[in-house]
Amino acid sequence: MNRTEKQEAISAYNGLFAESGSVVVCHYKGLTMPDMNAFRAKLREEGGSFTVTKNTLAKLAAKDTDYEGLTDLFTGPTGIVYSQDPVAAAKVAYNFSKDNDNLVILGGGLGAKVLDKAGVEALAKLPSLDEVRGKLVGLLQAPATQIARVLNAPAQNLVGVTQAYGQKAE
Repeated sequence: MNRTEKQEAISAYNGLFAESGSVVVCHYKGLTMPDMNAFRAKLREEGGSFTVTKNTLAKLAAKDTDYEGLTDLFTGPTGIVYSQDPVAAAKVAYNFSKDNDNLVILGGGLGAKVLDKAGVEALAKLPSLDEVRGKLVGLLQAPATQIARVLNAPAQNLVGVTQAYGQKAE
């Protein structure tokens, strides 16, 4: 790599760190190409990505960003999993690493907070942003449906009483 290519790579990593809600650093040694493709496909479904890093360039790019605390993790065959959704990257990486021993999570970052492996696991177990939104909508809709049931109940009772009276009269 010449100097210009290195500068371009550093600025690409820097942009990646600036735009990400969370970053997970992992070793990928031993992952086959089909496994890597499956991993990337799962990440794309959730709005995330995986990039194999050049460690020295990633360390330089992480300086003066929220993810500066991750520089110690960039050793060996390192890749970063990232997404704008703070939970998605951790969730996909954690679930994939449970099924595939060749993906080893080293740690990660959530904004300026540096996470160890246990922290990434805890983040992965949180509900995603879409799940939280769904639950919130469900909670907001529940009172409206209960009000509708209460308002409809007297009418239903009146219909039931009238039908019972009509059947009794016959």
